[in-house]
Amino acid sequence: MGLGWRGAAGTLRRRTEGSRYLLVTLLLLLCGFWEAHTQTDDGKSVYFWETGPWGRCMGSDCGPGGSQSRAVWCAHVDGWTTLHTNCDQGERPSNQRNCFRVCDWHKDLYDWKLGAWNECVPVSARTFGAARPFTCSGGEEGIQTREVNCLLKSDGTPAEDCICDYFEPMPRLEQACLIPCPQDCVVSEYSPWTSCSKTCGTGLRNRVRSVLVPPLFGGAVCPNLTEFQSCKLGPCTGPEGMYSLRIGAWSPCALAQSRTARQAKRRKGKGQGLRDRPGVKDPETRELIQKKRTRNRLNRQESPFWDIQVGYQTRDVICMHRNGSAAGRSLCTMRDLPLTVQSCVLPKDCQLTDWTDWGPCSKTCVDPVFPRGNRTRSRQVLQFPVGEGAECPQVEELESCEPQGDGVPPCATYTWRSTEWSDCRVDVLLSQQDRRRNNATELCGGGLQTREVYCVEANAELLKYLNDLREKDKAGQTQRQQKPSVPPLLSITFQITASQPVENRLCEGPIPNRSQLCQIPCPIECEVSPWGAWGPCTFENCDDQAGKKGFKLRRRRITNVPTGGPGNCPHLVEAVPCDEPSCYEWKLLSLDECVPEDERKCGPGSQLPQIQCVNSNGEVGDGNLCSSSPAPEPVPCEVPCSRDCVLSDWTPWSTCSQTCSSKTIEGKQMRIRSILAYNAGEGGALCPNSSSLQEVRNCNEHACTVYHWSTGPWGLCSDDPSSTSLNTSTSGRAAGNTQGPCSTGMQTRKVMCVRVNVGQVPPKKCPDGPRPSTLRPCQLPCKKDCIVTPFSDWTPCPVTCDEAGNPVKSKQSRKRLVIQLPSNGGQECPELLEEEKDCEVPKVCPGFRWKTHKWRKCQLVPWFLRQESPTAQESCGPGLQTRAVSCRQLDGTQADIGECLKYAKAMPVITQHCQLPCQDDCQLTNWSKFSSCTADCVGVRTRKRALIGRSKKKDKCKNTQMYPLSETQYCPCDKYNAQPVGNWSDCILPEGGRVESVLGMKVQGDIKECGQGYRYQAMVCYDQDNRLVETLRCNSHGYIEEACIIPCPSDCKLSEWSNWSRCSKSCGSGVKVRSKWLREKPYNGGRPCPKLDHLNQAQVYEVVPCQSDCNQYVWLAEPWSVWKVSNVDLKENCGEGVQTRKVRCMLNTIDGPSESVEDYLCDPEEMPLGARESRLPCPEDCVLNDWGPWSRCSLPCTRTNSRIRTAYPLRSPSVGRQCPDTTDREPCGLNLNCFNYFYNITDWSTCQLSQNAVCGGGIKTRMLDCVRSDGKSVDIKFCEELNLEKKWQMNISCVVECPVNCQLSEWSPWSECSQTCGLDGKMWRQRSVVQASQGDGRPCPSQMEQWKPCPVRPCYRWQYSPWSECRVESVVCGHGTRYRNLSCFVSDGSIDSEGDGEGGLVDEELCSSLELAVDGDKQITLKEACTLPCPGECYLMEWSDWSSCVSICVKDAGVDFGSVQVRSRAVLAQEPENLQLCPDQAWESQPCTGGECYEYKWLSSVRPNSTRPLIWCQRSDGLSVTGGCPPVNPPTTNSSCDPPCLLPRSFCSEAGICMCEEGFTEVLSPTGQLDQCAPIPVLEIPTAGDKKGDVKTSRAINPTQPSATQPGRTGRTWYLQPYGPDGKLKMWVYGVAAGAFVLLIFIVSMIYLACSYCATVHRSLKAQESGANGTAVWVGHNAHEMIYTCPDCQELAQSSSSS
Repeated sequence: MGLGWRGAAGTLRRRTEGSRYLLVTLLLLLCGFWEAHTQTDDGKSVYFWETGPWGRCMGSDCGPGGSQSRAVWCAHVDGWTTLHTNCDQGERPSNQRNCFRVCDWHKDLYDWKLGAWNECVPVSARTFGAARPFTCSGGEEGIQTREVNCLLKSDGTPAEDCICDYFEPMPRLEQACLIPCPQDCVVSEYSPWTSCSKTCGTGLRNRVRSVLVPPLFGGAVCPNLTEFQSCKLGPCTGPEGMYSLRIGAWSPCALAQSRTARQAKRRKGKGQGLRDRPGVKDPETRELIQKKRTRNRLNRQESPFWDIQVGYQTRDVICMHRNGSAAGRSLCTMRDLPLTVQSCVLPKDCQLTDWTDWGPCSKTCVDPVFPRGNRTRSRQVLQFPVGEGAECPQVEELESCEPQGDGVPPCATYTWRSTEWSDCRVDVLLSQQDRRRNNATELCGGGLQTREVYCVEANAELLKYLNDLREKDKAGQTQRQQKPSVPPLLSITFQITASQPVENRLCEGPIPNRSQLCQIPCPIECEVSPWGAWGPCTFENCDDQAGKKGFKLRRRRITNVPTGGPGNCPHLVEAVPCDEPSCYEWKLLSLDECVPEDERKCGPGSQLPQIQCVNSNGEVGDGNLCSSSPAPEPVPCEVPCSRDCVLSDWTPWSTCSQTCSSKTIEGKQMRIRSILAYNAGEGGALCPNSSSLQEVRNCNEHACTVYHWSTGPWGLCSDDPSSTSLNTSTSGRAAGNTQGPCSTGMQTRKVMCVRVNVGQVPPKKCPDGPRPSTLRPCQLPCKKDCIVTPFSDWTPCPVTCDEAGNPVKSKQSRKRLVIQLPSNGGQECPELLEEEKDCEVPKVCPGFRWKTHKWRKCQLVPWFLRQESPTAQESCGPGLQTRAVSCRQLDGTQADIGECLKYAKAMPVITQHCQLPCQDDCQLTNWSKFSSCTADCVGVRTRKRALIGRSKKKDKCKNTQMYPLSETQYCPCDKYNAQPVGNWSDCILPEGGRVESVLGMKVQGDIKECGQGYRYQAMVCYDQDNRLVETLRCNSHGYIEEACIIPCPSDCKLSEWSNWSRCSKSCGSGVKVRSKWLREKPYNGGRPCPKLDHLNQAQVYEVVPCQSDCNQYVWLAEPWSVWKVSNVDLKENCGEGVQTRKVRCMLNTIDGPSESVEDYLCDPEEMPLGARESRLPCPEDCVLNDWGPWSRCSLPCTRTNSRIRTAYPLRSPSVGRQCPDTTDREPCGLNLNCFNYFYNITDWSTCQLSQNAVCGGGIKTRMLDCVRSDGKSVDIKFCEELNLEKKWQMNISCVVECPVNCQLSEWSPWSECSQTCGLDGKMWRQRSVVQASQGDGRPCPSQMEQWKPCPVRPCYRWQYSPWSECRVESVVCGHGTRYRNLSCFVSDGSIDSEGDGEGGLVDEELCSSLELAVDGDKQITLKEACTLPCPGECYLMEWSDWSSCVSICVKDAGVDFGSVQVRSRAVLAQEPENLQLCPDQAWESQPCTGGECYEYKWLSSVRPNSTRPLIWCQRSDGLSVTGGCPPVNPPTTNSSCDPPCLLPRSFCSEAGICMCEEGFTEVLSPTGQLDQCAPIPVLEIPTAGDKKGDVKTSRAINPTQPSATQPGRTGRTWYLQPYGPDGKLKMWVYGVAAGAFVLLIFIVSMIYLACSYCATVHRSLKAQESGANGTAVWVGHNAHEMIYTCPDCQELAQSSSSS
């Protein structure tokens, strides 16, 4: 909703007395007497205008010409819409306004401007309009705001916010902030009391403390840091010393009087006799002459940088009273007065020239990623700072810049390039145990190929072209008359050149893969079927039947076509020479029934043959083709008569026993028949003897001489002279492209005729028909030349210098890479791929040093200032001397001063104090060097000095106690002790362990990653004083070296594949399995094993489907034996009997059953019977042959269908006898004799690879199986006969993941030492994973970085000695100086050793190579002014040490306001009378880093022999402090709470329990102790009628009032406030009243219904005569009774009955 003009709504706005008003309100709610008015009580209308949001700015043009509209309607205060006429039309808001139509291009013109955040203002929650009590715990929540405006970017003009809001939402205008709690000053504990300031009389004792944390954020100021206590050791026996001599501070350095003034003064003194004494001048004149000579000499030889002026400074000496007032000098005890004037250097500030112009931008090209560079400007030093003059500011300035001007070329861009992939190699994927590692030529499948990756300049050709254009423009040779039609850049793009390699660090982004998986296609082996049967003897060519020579052929077919075509298969045809060949012959199909001759019913007859004319391939032809050979004659036979013997038909001829015949081998086959019925005793044909029941004939009578054509391998592809294409050489083919054919060539092979088991025979022995070809075309591959990159640029020559500053020779190199290897006779690669040469050695090592010149003469204070001193006439005493400093290169040549300022060490001092000896002074030479020692630790060494000049004759100078002329000391005892330090390093293999193989092939197997290495431990060398020295002193190179072994990884070792198991099914589809077993587990990071089984043994299985021919094994039944009749009728030889036969399981071949096998291989269900019981027909009985096979049941299998089998009579019965039925019928039953058939698909096999493959692409196969409805697998022909649908894919491709070993980069160079000195220095080197392991490859080792210790070097440092006491020459007090020395210390670099004092002090020469700095501070201060207080004076102590770094933080909230450290100066007083004159104590703070976050809490303990507890504030680090603890009252002495109540807002109750104050509730710890006092929450429930939100407050009353709820605890009463802060009733009051009204109506209604019902029952009971005492009985539909008794009715009934 938009903004509206709403009248004040509501009724009942006056508040009267609480209870009466509530009652009236409740009655009004109950009765519902609410009235609607059109006006409110204050006379305002209840209708108002309501507006909707402004719509989208519309318009045809962009900018301020748009318009937008909104909806306006009239509404009632209750929210419903009404007519416009009800609202005041004069107040109707506008529904249209002008607006700024924003377009997309305004985004570049307008933007939000963000103002700075204002001060954080606290947010105070209000309770009943008053501020809630606030306890600061860490910080107070606040809000800070800022201004956000939409501005026009060009001139900053304000714009409408909606313009910027169109593109980006308005940033937030306010944010939460945290106002830190006030941090009170925290001070330490007091130091012990000082001794009394006086030895007699009344003095003072002091104790002081220091500031630990300064007051922050309005915290309490620091308390007094000093506490005084009067003391009196005893009365003074004599007068106290009341006066002391106080020396003042030196005045600023000033120049003496000008030369003009001195000359005028000298002129006034002329004529006083000096001229009369030639050669004698007054001291001032001599001094002037000397200074002039010195100045002239300096002007001749020195630079204007060194304008050093020596001036003077003075100081006062005052006699002071103990009360601090000055007194006459005569009152002080006079000793030798100190100097009151001294020489000084006149301070001069550093002076610089103006800034030079900005230099060129370092970025000279256009770079979209990093567009900005830097440029510099500088200024020169005109005057160095002298004395205490201001130091020189920065002399060089840097700012960012962009290249300016037109025609700025683009920056060089860099990209990764790679060489061509190397040949695919499989051997790198093999495990250690694989026997195929040594025969890599036959390997195939998945492999690995690698390449080199290098960095090149991507736009080098473009930059070269642009540079050439600029050069032509400069030379004026550009031809602009004619523009080329094609931009010259295009021609550059298509040039095939290799780019020059550059440093790899120039290329950004991910490095392309250096290795990838590849595939070597596995050759498909040729598979052939078994040999077929020998065909008939046929002519070699039926069209040419000359001669009588022929061949019998047998063939086999290709079942799997090999790689390269069928030419790579073995021979498919074998031939056997034979005689009497024919191309066609008659084939006997069957014989008809035996027909007796002369139409008789029995007796001899014949069987007519059914024949076909077929060729050698079995194809049927016309009968005329067989006319050359006679057709088969009818076969004689005999139909037995009723009394004749009956024989069965001949069985088929058995399989030939031999495949061929020779002199010793002859093939035979046999057939038999049996007796079915015996003849009658007389008149019938007799049964033959047993030998006549069997026939044998010869077979396969051809000789065992088998011939076939044999082929050799195809030769190399050679040029075909008939082809015109040329085998061109390709050098520019992109690496990785497939090699295309360049021309067609020819291949030949040898073909010869071979006799089996003999060898080569003449070709005429083999038939010409199947002779293979000896020639075939082939594709010649293209030649590939070697391609190398150009040489890279020479590596930069490092400029290194030895310790003496002489340049060290070094080398530079360049290299090129082979990006394409030659093949197929292409140009070979050059042998030289890397070049190296010596660098040019610079004559001078780069570097600068300061050169100091001789000290000038000592300059004294001007004579006119010291003329009152005793030594004024001698020109002796203290003075100053200066020297010049110049800048030199390392070879000594002159250099600019600025170079030394930038690159050299700190500038040497240019002034020093000096002393000109007076006549009375003793003058001595400098000490000589100590004499040499003959051996260490033996004898003494001495040094000497001598008196000079007149000092030799002075007695005081001859006093060797005061002026010793020789010194003796023991010879230094340089004993050194070496010992190991630190841990052993990693085991490190010697360098050069990598083996380079073919181009770019670097895998873990080629890197020496194991074997013998060395580990190192650092050696440290100490001298006899246990100071660290160079390890060379101990004749050590810094290491202990120890051989170590890095164990070589051993891969998981498995056994070889077992043999394939037998197919799991003898018929149909089954599986066969082979496996490998674990021989050795992996260790040391070898290739992992496959998953383990339950015995923790690895076993690898391969399961493939297999197909077993259902006819592979068949039952072969021999003929039935002779009948064995059980009830033999000797006359008839017939009756019931038994026949047996032998049944064997035979291996079925194409020639028939061949050999006997185990019975389990045949289907037991199909096994023929081995015995049968039947009746042997008697003579004259009908004899039938055996039953024929059952006919097949028609599908579907139902009982209505049936199958039959038939027999026919072999012997007709005699008259009167009948033959049995010749047909047998049985119903078809499902799964009994009738079956359904369906296909069954097997599971997929495991992924099958080629025998020589390790991984990569393979094939999964599955097989179709024909399954009978009873679940039995049968021959596939049963399903094929039904033409069932085959919808399955039988083969799919699969991938076996390649076992890629982890590939690592080479070790990086050793890093710089982690520490330049000390014991803990380490060097590191890393390597990275180039190719992570895949599959079962060898995993990456865990050690990706190695370390070894650095040689131990002593850590030298400059270190200050402690400050000396304040020295004030020969007086008691005043301004003095304190001093400290700068010394060279040695340490081992550890933190503990930094505090070593004199033990680490060494000769300063060892620190000469270090920069003159202490803890990084180059400003060396060796002396500073100090003040020695006079007796009785109140003064400030020296600054305390800086406190530890303290973080101003909130520990639980994780808020940190920075860290600070502080130091302070406390006041010390000596006289009680002077306490009012004491200065103010002082403290100062500074920010720091790494501060500790502390907490403060009150602690207490009970003093011994005291009942009052000792209470103190303690910091979390255990330090007792004053300040910092929460502002609570410590527990009182009469409290009985244990432990005491120290938490904020807590107190000890009368019951001895820690309670919380009003407004806070207790939060207890798990142990029942008070953990904190938490504020009681205030629940705020805003309502719709009041925008401010009414507040329903739960507040605790005074907790000190007792309550009976719990002994010893205070009670709590909860109130609900019905009125809001504005005096109105809150909305929840109306809700409660309405709920009470509804509840009251409900209760009244229920009472009314109950009573009316009772009255009805009463009336009905009254009408009955039974008087049931108020009991009503209902009878339901199910005759269930429900009884209800009404108590009122009972009473009513009793009263009525009694009446």
